Amino acid sequence: MELGRAGLAWAAALLLAALGAQAAARDFDPYRVLGVGRSSSQADIKKAYKRLAREWHPDKNKDPGAEDKFIQISKAYEILSNEEKRANFDRYGDAGESQGYSQHQHRQFHHFHEGFYFDESFFHFPFNSERRDTSDEKYLLHFSHYINEIVPDSFKKPYLIKITSDWCFSCIHIEPVWKEVAQELEALGVGIGVVHAGYERRLAHHLGAHSTPSLLGLIGGKITFFHNAVVRENLRQFVENLLPGNLVEKVLTNKNYIRFLSNWKKENKPHVLLFDHMPVVPLLYKLTAFAYRDYLSFGYVYVGLGGAEELSSQYNINVYTPTMMVFKEHIDRPADVVQARDMKKQLIDDFLSQNKFLMVARLTNQRLFQELCPVKRSHRQRKHCVVLLTGEGEKFAEAYETFLTFAVANTKDTLKFVHIYNDRQPEFADAVLTDEEKYRGKSAVVILERHNNAGKISYKTLEDAWQGSKEDNFVLLDLLDQLRTDPGLLSSETVLADLNDELAPMFLIRWLYSTLEYISDCWDSLFHSNWREMMPLLSLLFSALFILFGTVIVQAFSDSSDARDSPPSGKEETAAKTEKNDTSFSKESNSRIPKKGFVEVTELTDINYNSNLVRLRPGHMNVVLILSNSTKTALLQKFALEVYTFTGSSSLHFSFLSLDKHREWLEYLLEFAQDAAPIPNQYDKHFLERDYTGYVLALNGHKKYFCLFKPHRSGDEGGTLGSGEDYDSSLHTEARGKSSCSPGSRSIKNKLHKLSFWMERLLEGSLQRFYIPSWPALD
Repeated sequence: MELGRAGLAWAAALLLAALGAQAAARDFDPYRVLGVGRSSSQADIKKAYKRLAREWHPDKNKDPGAEDKFIQISKAYEILSNEEKRANFDRYGDAGESQGYSQHQHRQFHHFHEGFYFDESFFHFPFNSERRDTSDEKYLLHFSHYINEIVPDSFKKPYLIKITSDWCFSCIHIEPVWKEVAQELEALGVGIGVVHAGYERRLAHHLGAHSTPSLLGLIGGKITFFHNAVVRENLRQFVENLLPGNLVEKVLTNKNYIRFLSNWKKENKPHVLLFDHMPVVPLLYKLTAFAYRDYLSFGYVYVGLGGAEELSSQYNINVYTPTMMVFKEHIDRPADVVQARDMKKQLIDDFLSQNKFLMVARLTNQRLFQELCPVKRSHRQRKHCVVLLTGEGEKFAEAYETFLTFAVANTKDTLKFVHIYNDRQPEFADAVLTDEEKYRGKSAVVILERHNNAGKISYKTLEDAWQGSKEDNFVLLDLLDQLRTDPGLLSSETVLADLNDELAPMFLIRWLYSTLEYISDCWDSLFHSNWREMMPLLSLLFSALFILFGTVIVQAFSDSSDARDSPPSGKEETAAKTEKNDTSFSKESNSRIPKKGFVEVTELTDINYNSNLVRLRPGHMNVVLILSNSTKTALLQKFALEVYTFTGSSSLHFSFLSLDKHREWLEYLLEFAQDAAPIPNQYDKHFLERDYTGYVLALNGHKKYFCLFKPHRSGDEGGTLGSGEDYDSSLHTEARGKSSCSPGSRSIKNKLHKLSFWMERLLEGSLQRFYIPSWPALD
């Protein structure tokens, strides 16, 4: 079926998807993607493309990789359907992507499916690709390019990125201002990027740009959106605000410049001074300070300010020409100077790249060691490091000064002079100084060459300690001369561990900086971020607040409801007062908070037998009271009073069983509790007269066992807890006694005396358990 029969809307969606496809790998092979040969005709290529497009279209193919596959197919067809791109790919393996989006979009409109030819003149809009300004093409960003190159580079310079799209009226309005500012800032060292949301939807979504046009800044991997009017001054100020505020120190007087320049030893960096007639620090200088902040410290002198005349005359500064000076170990004279009426970025970069290190830099971390002492690449690229191992303090000052003088007099491209404090890098000192006693409390010089990044080096240590004498200078100079012709002079080998980072901030300081940065990001996001981005966070926040306040409100209503519940009846209150003087276990029972103001006791019948016992959930128990019709009212009242404080446990259920209906079921269970109730037989004349009212059984339906409570008997203060006493004839006497059969009598309620104590032991698991093979039927 021809694609021309599909709807116009589907064609537009497919067209935009095809335009958005970009190849990420350089070895992308369009012939392999479409499954055609290099000699295939345009008809074969188009046929293969239509077939694959139908198969892998994301709206029809639900495979997770369908979208990526469809993008590859569209990209392959884009290359092979254009004779120029196809020829470039056949010759060089590259389709010539530098042609930009304008030609790409134009060809797509004219070489897409036969049934979907669009004449651009039909729309009469100024956004079509041929009429749009093509100055943005060199700034276009792709997702892989952004992740792999732009983000790492943002730690050296800030980026200003524009998000645009076709059919965007506002994008056209900001074009003149954007073009002017982009050219100006790029010359100063700001990175410029353009993301086309139609072609790079993934990147636009990653940046958080949900509308066009959008402007954002990127520095140190952090994204900040621009929210002001798009004018030149606002954009320049936006970029300047992205930079840290402490990059450049203003040297305003003739006194503090000495303090500034004297910090070279503490910071282990050369210090740079810029003399200019501008009252504020130029943006170019701030951008340069950000790029070289790991190597150099920057200061600024406004020559028009009163008090700077002495400083300007001391260094012979031309106040009408910007002057940049680099100071290293000696602050009384600059190590290098550059003057120019128009300070260009390239001039500054060349000047500073040659003065990134001190004459004798101290190795304070592994990165600096790798830069100053690079790994040997070839015989012609040999570079040797001359390392002074010394200590701190005035005692070692003379040794350091003589070593510095020697380094200044022997500057060569193949030699780097550095020094290390033994106390701060003990592992390095132990590795190259084999005779520790010989160099204890003294300085030593080591010549080394790095072989690989794993730490392997070859080295030679001067036999005598370094004292800075003329003899020491001659010995070291002679060794360096021999080293030029005899690399085997470095006869010793070892493997060095990575150097300690001496200047790294403390953990607490790093944590504090991270916290402040996080708070700043949250504050900025709260007031400036797109609400679409904030919806997940707001949803989570409001959900948490709803759960918190909902729980508090429900608890408050629950407490007030419990307080309004009616108290127990007068009889129950009287009985409860008589129990206050019992043993201490009753206090623990009363400490439990019942869930309800009443005890829910259900009758155990054949209808609910399975659900309340046989299929009872694991860990749950059913406490069953045995009663008769004549004792039902009195026993239930006493039972409810005794077990009331235990209703707070969700694993306990309370029921009663009618002895008149289910005597045989009870007798069957009691057969398994032989120590408590012997097996009845046909010769027992009182078999049908046994009184089991007041018995309580705790039934565990899952594990098939029960615990037994035998009722309290007159004259027995301790009661019976159903754990091993013989069943004697007193039970028969009690069964036939008048008091036991009189409903509502006091002796009936006394049968459940101490039931709460038995319940305590039940929850503790200290009662005797009687196991049965299976639960009998309850007829």
